[in-house]
Amino acid sequence: MNGSVLVARDLRKRFGANVAVDGVSFEIAAGETYGLLGPNGAGKTTTVSMVCGLMERDAGEVIVAGEPMGTGRPAAKRGIGLVPQEVALYPDLTARENLRFFGRLYGIGRSELGRRTDAVLELVGLADRASERVDTYSGGMKRRLNIAVGLLHAPKLLVLDEPTVGVDPQSRNAILEQVATLASEGMSVLYTTHYMEEAERLCDRVGIIDSGRIVAEGTRRELVAQVGHHDRIEITAGGHLDRLVTAAKELPGVSDASEVDGGVHLIAAEGRGLLPKLFELAERHGAEISSVDVVEPDLEAVFLHLTGKALRD
Repeated sequence: MNGSVLVARDLRKRFGANVAVDGVSFEIAAGETYGLLGPNGAGKTTTVSMVCGLMERDAGEVIVAGEPMGTGRPAAKRGIGLVPQEVALYPDLTARENLRFFGRLYGIGRSELGRRTDAVLELVGLADRASERVDTYSGGMKRRLNIAVGLLHAPKLLVLDEPTVGVDPQSRNAILEQVATLASEGMSVLYTTHYMEEAERLCDRVGIIDSGRIVAEGTRRELVAQVGHHDRIEITAGGHLDRLVTAAKELPGVSDASEVDGGVHLIAAEGRGLLPKLFELAERHGAEISSVDVVEPDLEAVFLHLTGKALRD
């Protein structure tokens, strides 16, 4: 991909007998928002740690804005603004004091630092709370200040690792709006999440990652096309779900069926037309259905189709 801000090739990382990342490759173009979508434990944070030069990789290559990345490569690291999964702030300092501290670490001059501090505080909606200590902030406010720190040195690539985990819905929406605004202004973004709706809302392209491998990559339209014009049928049920899954797989039009926590998920053509037969099968095989939802194909359906399990398993 011409003009790539990030190139990651064949990244590999093992922890003892556990292969955390197994040949991950992707690129991010200038101005593109790229999502790594996968469940907890899929290898997203390990991949980000190698991309940002925080962790030695066993194999592979990372290039950021033309600079080779490694744990001892400050020139490449300056091209990245990292917003880690855990909040990385000093709670006994104010928001402005935190930004000044990190700005000095970046080597930003005093007058420039003041200007940038004001700009990022305004961007994340904390200008009116800048003089308050971080330990008085809500979880969502801390997350937004974390984003401000990542933007302070005007990086080529902003990396956000699960930035909305554990925040309230209002703060989550504010964070998503901020990321969308940055993307609209030309910022390149690497965004990891296990929330399908975030990936669909924000990302130009998505890499679906599972068990340390990228199993599919593309735009939402390209990924959904892999499932075809099928519906996802989500059944909440109890009883003998394994028997229902086995029987459902034999129905005409059903391309996949799997047991999930508290129910069964299916991929099928003309999902609504199958409902009477599914209720009949459930009664016959000792499964008790309490609710059914039929939804159009989305990234959750793609993940289920590719891996045989639900995204949040």
